[in-house]
Amino acid sequence: MRNEHTYIGTIWMDKRNSLVCIDVVRHFRTTRQQTENMTIKRIHYISGLTITIFVGLHLFNHVCSIYGAHKHIEIMNSLRIFYRNIFVETILLCAVFVQIFSGLKLFKANRKTATSNFDKLHIWTGLYLAFFFVIHLSAVLGGRLFLNLDTNFYFGVAGLNSFPLNLFFIPYYALAIISFFGHIACIHNKKMKQNIFSITPDGQSKAILIFGICLTIVILYGLTNHFNGVKIPTEYNVLIGK
Repeated sequence: MRNEHTYIGTIWMDKRNSLVCIDVVRHFRTTRQQTENMTIKRIHYISGLTITIFVGLHLFNHVCSIYGAHKHIEIMNSLRIFYRNIFVETILLCAVFVQIFSGLKLFKANRKTATSNFDKLHIWTGLYLAFFFVIHLSAVLGGRLFLNLDTNFYFGVAGLNSFPLNLFFIPYYALAIISFFGHIACIHNKKMKQNIFSITPDGQSKAILIFGICLTIVILYGLTNHFNGVKIPTEYNVLIGK
């Protein structure tokens, strides 16, 4: 009888030890995943800041199109002194690739835990920006390297001002700008803890998103010659199938 109890006790202890080992492994895996996610988030944040500086200058350049194509090109040529060189372009391209790769990793990790509207908006705006960056950079590099075109104002607006291509390019560009500000709004909503002029962090984030929507309309107004259409030079007709 004693041997039977000893045998049962041994089995029970073995099972208990096995469960403890399983818990330790699970805890280790969870801790490792959390550490990896924190590292990815930090890398994603730093690469995002790098891209934001360039996008901010780029959007400012687009706003200046309100004053005409010549003003847009004039300011772009000034800005190119800063970013049109191998050093800065390499940093920007690396930042974009890192942003896309880390963003997809975070999407897989967070898609099932996103509960609030801003959490969900953060995920979907990030996915659209990844899609936009891939298409946009491919088009710009293709235009420069294979078509030997100056990727200036006319390169960017050819599709916007040509029917039926504009049925794609207007929402394509509009969603990119709105997603950019939507992404910023979501980050602000997560990190901001204080009211500003009695406006809650949630209200501040909504204001950022609304500003992005308004700016999108202003930029489209400029890029389409005040909604009257832009005459595309003949060398850019290849972009619109002419």
